[in-house]
Amino acid sequence: MQVRNGIAVSPGVAVGPALVLGSENFRIPRKYVAQDAVEVEVARFRNALDQVCQEIEENESLVADKLGSQYAAIFSAHLQMARDPKLTGEVERLIRERSFSPEYAVSRYLRQHAEQLQNLGNPYLAERALDIFDLEKRLLQRLLGESREELSNLTAPVIILAHDLTPGETARLNTDFVQGFATESGGHTSHTAILAGALGIPAVVGLGRCLAGVSGGQTVILDGDHGQVLIDPDEASLENFRTSEAQNLKIRERLQSLEDVQADTQDGVHIHIYGNIEFPSEVEQCIKRGAEGIGLYRTEFLYLGGNAEPTEDDHYQAYCRVIEACGNRPVVIRTMDIGADKVPKQLKDRFDGNQNPMLGLRSIRLSLQNTSLFRIQLRAILRAAAKGNVQIMFPLVASLLEFRQAKMILMDVMEDLEDEGVEYCSDLPVGMMVEVPSAVILAEEFAREVDFFSIGTNDLIQYTLAVDRSDPAVASLYRAGDPSILRLIRTVVEAAARHDRPVTVCGQMSSDVRFVPLLVGLGLRHLSATPQSLPRLKEVIRNISIPEAERIAEHACSLDLARDVEHYLLGELGRLCPDLIV
Repeated sequence: MQVRNGIAVSPGVAVGPALVLGSENFRIPRKYVAQDAVEVEVARFRNALDQVCQEIEENESLVADKLGSQYAAIFSAHLQMARDPKLTGEVERLIRERSFSPEYAVSRYLRQHAEQLQNLGNPYLAERALDIFDLEKRLLQRLLGESREELSNLTAPVIILAHDLTPGETARLNTDFVQGFATESGGHTSHTAILAGALGIPAVVGLGRCLAGVSGGQTVILDGDHGQVLIDPDEASLENFRTSEAQNLKIRERLQSLEDVQADTQDGVHIHIYGNIEFPSEVEQCIKRGAEGIGLYRTEFLYLGGNAEPTEDDHYQAYCRVIEACGNRPVVIRTMDIGADKVPKQLKDRFDGNQNPMLGLRSIRLSLQNTSLFRIQLRAILRAAAKGNVQIMFPLVASLLEFRQAKMILMDVMEDLEDEGVEYCSDLPVGMMVEVPSAVILAEEFAREVDFFSIGTNDLIQYTLAVDRSDPAVASLYRAGDPSILRLIRTVVEAAARHDRPVTVCGQMSSDVRFVPLLVGLGLRHLSATPQSLPRLKEVIRNISIPEAERIAEHACSLDLARDVEHYLLGELGRLCPDLIV
């Protein structure tokens, strides 16, 4: 059994066969074969190997004629590897003695060999691992009839293991079959991680390099609660999984009873609970789980799902679906937060030369430099707002000038709609995300001009602590409990209170039940979280009073280190709601 540790980004535990997405993107359809079919499978392997050798010989001859013998030597080395008696002997032994399918035996043997080369510490030998992957790809192509695995065409449950998944790929995962995923790269609040939470599937990211030795079809336990991936788990681990799953099922059933109740503290103070959504289809889950509305409607999915820029009608139809489902409940629509780790294909030309995407052209900056794109979205929001209770929010605002420019464009769009006689909402509240330290420093000034604040803790932590949230090498430095973050949140809440402006926390921090007493104690009365976390938030809120929350917040703010803050909050959660500790 191999145990790989990463970053837990979406809760839950799942077990199933691995679908390894690497350079080959092939799916191993079965792990074992019947004993009476062993010789047939051995013959199938030999036939595939013969075809691969013939193909390599043809390539070698072709390259020698066109480019010379020095380039043909590359294929000569590949041919030598393919004809290695050890390869043939080991694969046939796995088929005969362990009843492995030829596909699984090939992948298992070659990947173990590649991993050994990568771990020798010699850069030249590590590069030779790529030759092994190429041979694996060729053999699998022959064994599987050239078929390539498409994530949209799954027909059986799998655990996806990949170096990385783009937000677009994650968005298209078929949750009927994808039970969870783990990636070698990624950070706690990458947008792929956020999407995993939105889809409600367990996920672990930041495993580091580990896929070379993993074959498709191997049994995997993915623990999205603790950030672990167990490959080829032993029977004891499988039994622990079954026991844990049974306990979690009981907790989920109990939490379902909270979906229709108010999030009121023990002394009767109501905390408004909203849902974060990425796709219109999520709104039903938010309402089902008791959300009072949508506190953060991310609109980037419209750009990440296709090859063409969305039209005004595309925007309008998507917004109307959410607004109509919410009825009179508020819907906070955030304008496009594109850039950094989520550049859609159709906008890539606008990011050419962007050397540091986290500090470059993204979010409101992109909108202000591409006003035609921005105006299309604003027109759709204003039109859709005529159908319900809509608020508009600008992301990553760093200066008063940016907010004023964005609001001026909004006013211009209103005038255009008025002149055209198009129905729209002219008095919707206009707010901003607080995601950079400059916005906190100027919170007093911003509070005079905005209708509301929404604290995006993901970026606020990243920019305050100078930590790239998607880099596994520094992931341990990304800490929501850092004392500086607590002071920034308190500063915003106090400034907003002086001007009677509501404040919501909508980042990952508000979905983490450890931080709920702290946030309430700091004065937050609006929280927006992922759909699956809403019943857990209610559980904590209903088990605490305001004086108790204020005591917890005061003590947490007196601590010097993030680890002490988070350890303290975990202890308090264990006292308030012990079965929420996983």
